[in-house]
Amino acid sequence: MSKSKGQGLTEGKFVFENNSCMVAGSFINFSDFTKFKIRYFFFAALAGMFALAALSHLAQASEKTPTWALSNEIDSILRKQKLDHGDLGMFIALEETEPLFERNAKKLFIPASVTKLLTAGAVLQNFPPGTKFKTQLWADSPIEENALKGPLYLKGLGDPSFVSESLWVLVNNFIRTGIRRVDGDVLVDDSFFDRVRFDPSRQKERVDRAFDAPTGAMSFNWNSVNVYVRPGKKAGDPARVFLDPENDYVHLDNAVRTAAGAIKADVSVDRKDGGDNGGDIIHVRGKIGLEADEAVVFKNINQPDLWSGYNLKSFLAQRGIQIKGQVKAGSTPSSARLLAEVDSKPIEQVLADMNKFSNNYVAEMLTKHLGTLKAQPGSIANGVLVIRDFVQSLGLGPADFSVVNPSGFTRENRLTAKALWRILRFIQNQFRVEPEFMVSLPIAGIDGTLKKRMRDTAAERWVRAKTGLLNSVVALAGFAGRKDGKVVPFVFLYNGSADESRVRHVFDDVLVKVVENQSGG
Repeated sequence: MSKSKGQGLTEGKFVFENNSCMVAGSFINFSDFTKFKIRYFFFAALAGMFALAALSHLAQASEKTPTWALSNEIDSILRKQKLDHGDLGMFIALEETEPLFERNAKKLFIPASVTKLLTAGAVLQNFPPGTKFKTQLWADSPIEENALKGPLYLKGLGDPSFVSESLWVLVNNFIRTGIRRVDGDVLVDDSFFDRVRFDPSRQKERVDRAFDAPTGAMSFNWNSVNVYVRPGKKAGDPARVFLDPENDYVHLDNAVRTAAGAIKADVSVDRKDGGDNGGDIIHVRGKIGLEADEAVVFKNINQPDLWSGYNLKSFLAQRGIQIKGQVKAGSTPSSARLLAEVDSKPIEQVLADMNKFSNNYVAEMLTKHLGTLKAQPGSIANGVLVIRDFVQSLGLGPADFSVVNPSGFTRENRLTAKALWRILRFIQNQFRVEPEFMVSLPIAGIDGTLKKRMRDTAAERWVRAKTGLLNSVVALAGFAGRKDGKVVPFVFLYNGSADESRVRHVFDDVLVKVVENQSGG
């Protein structure tokens, strides 16, 4: 075959000349070939698209079937318990765009104590793991013949974990100064925080229970006293009542009688302001059986600064150090010198105190610390601004949350399930703080407010979460681990009239299904 101009044909190549094409030695009219090519590639592309769509559908079905199954199981649990659809806000997901289950995820609910998760997140962003707070003893008078010739200043810097063990260490450190007598007063300086003891953002009704304890930069034993009741030696005897710790701030009024048999303690404990006598009066009434076990009740106190000072005086007396003066509020002068100090627990352990037992007092103390970042003295109002700044930095706004109180001890807070999920997911991806945050949460079936929940189920030890409870409010939010190595953030919020224990059981049953779901998502 003779070659035409420009042919030079090799196998598999086209050579175009004079509107014709030679393919594998044969000529095809170009216009005819164009039509052939368009039709061929159109049908080939169409067939390819159908094939890809089919494969994609099969892949998605394979990937999504377990997720659909989990969603159906959760739906079944909710239908069986007949919880009102509109009363629930739920979001369970590994990734925001692919939820395993959601319901009213963008609706605002009262969150109760799961609010503390926001507080914990803001605290760790501003006070990283390892941060500690101090409590100090100061003086501005000379020491002569082992006597401090003036006042002893107890200065609080907002340690929420300052308890009996801490005070004992502080006193031990003070002993090494050689001082064996204080001729002046004990002056308690709690000026690092404001003197608002019960923030107006809390639930308005005051109670004398430990969960409603006041705050102050100088506080002690969560600003609560333990009241222990034991039977007397025989029926008819007064019961034995102990206050722990004992000091001159609290005054006991015991009217409990010992009854015959094993009657459980039937006692009422009320705390009243001591009036002109100062401090607080603990009134204990009722009866306890001769063979009954010890009963314990926890009551808050009214004046954190004086409560702390009287406990210092008591602890010093136990070490043989005499205080000649009174316990009063005061300010540490700039001329004072440091005599002794003690560090708090690391911040991560303080957060565990808050989250494991849903401690409102700790939440508000930490929030006042956050408030010092805005202005001094520290206040709840300024601390809440820092919490809001943290939440807003994640791209959340008024449609997602409204926080006025950092502990959740209010009906004014609002939060969506999806917004809280985003906060949990953010912290989960922050290696700098995630381990400490996770350790602060109660463990299902093991400790804290989850100690008695999900026991002997697949979720025991596999769920770490914060609880929330107010009248007609039940909440649970945290992380569910799975044996395939995935950790699933979840948020459950309920605002309704159903029995609260039934709602808790529903949440627990859902989490068992999440833990058992080992594929998909």
